Amino acid sequence: MDLALSEEHEALRATVEDFARKEVAPVIGDLYEREQFPYDIVAKMGAMGLFGLPVSESYGGMGGDYFALCLALEELARVDSSVAITLEAGVSLGAMPIYRFGTDEQKREWLPALAAGEKLGAFGLTEPGGGSDAGATRTTATLDGDEWVINGSKAFITNSGTDITSVVTVTAITGDAGGGKKEISAIMVPAGTPGFRVAKPYSKVGWCASDTRELFFDDVRVPAANLVGERGRGYAQFLSILDEGRVAIAALSVGLAQGCVDECVRYAHEREAFGHTIGTYQAIQFMIADMEVRAHTARLAYYAAAAKMLAGTPFKKEAAIAKLVSSNAAMDNARAATQVFGGYGFMNEYPVGRFYRDAKILEIGEGTSEVQRMLIARQLGL
Repeated sequence: MDLALSEEHEALRATVEDFARKEVAPVIGDLYEREQFPYDIVAKMGAMGLFGLPVSESYGGMGGDYFALCLALEELARVDSSVAITLEAGVSLGAMPIYRFGTDEQKREWLPALAAGEKLGAFGLTEPGGGSDAGATRTTATLDGDEWVINGSKAFITNSGTDITSVVTVTAITGDAGGGKKEISAIMVPAGTPGFRVAKPYSKVGWCASDTRELFFDDVRVPAANLVGERGRGYAQFLSILDEGRVAIAALSVGLAQGCVDECVRYAHEREAFGHTIGTYQAIQFMIADMEVRAHTARLAYYAAAAKMLAGTPFKKEAAIAKLVSSNAAMDNARAATQVFGGYGFMNEYPVGRFYRDAKILEIGEGTSEVQRMLIARQLGL
């Protein structure tokens, strides 16, 4: 078993690490506190090709693999999670449903701008009363001639209301599947379509420089050709997208966990207490050592899930394990980092303050920790 990165993957990782340190770190604190979307950073990431990493060159992408995206997410999240989640959602939830299930015409129309980072896509699954019960869709889409008429709402949708958002793919009930089950399909709704309203951004605890909104659909009409994939397969399609997304979120979580280690090691060499730098005290050493163990273990978990995914073998259980382990590591390391920094860790001017605010959502978004345990148990036949 060789866990060393290939030359290509290592070059990408190093490039994104350098970008995060030089371009993101100096400006993100101010953007975060002002709750401003990082348009300039997104444009630079687009120019680097990050939004097109797993998209084939024929549709304007870089022709890389999904693991490359994960490496980029980890390095970005070592510095800031708002930027990382903007990339993750833009690729995993915005572009990949079209890339995986769209027609060739849909791909040619939408993917080049999404892969270039010139436009952002979003995916509308969660509804105000749904939460973890993603199958409890109430939004409807009725076929009227050659148009879908969509009514309903979605909640907590990332990248859905920026100035460069071009399309939101939404799940909606399109009929009766029989046996008391709903027929759920996925349909693309271009930004600016009449009747499609985007609420103002949520006021969030964390991810304050990312875009998250509620969406409303009031007799929204889109062409029948905007159906993504097979009619009635929207929910199943999204579950497969979510498996990939969980590996990406695990990578992002590892980045946050490792960022906590980075900051604490630096601070332990600088901060003095009782006549010595705090890094000389075993209590601090052990705390940081445990943080490194959590980050390292979580990285191995997402590497393992990514390896199975790229090999084309089932990886649902491994994705759930990676997401569960990594999000827990991020939360635990953020808590420990705040403790190492003491009072300064409670100040927003320090990165660990942002890390602490950003960590909790990782145990909730794209499947809660409880949902991951449920998935793991099911894969074990329980």
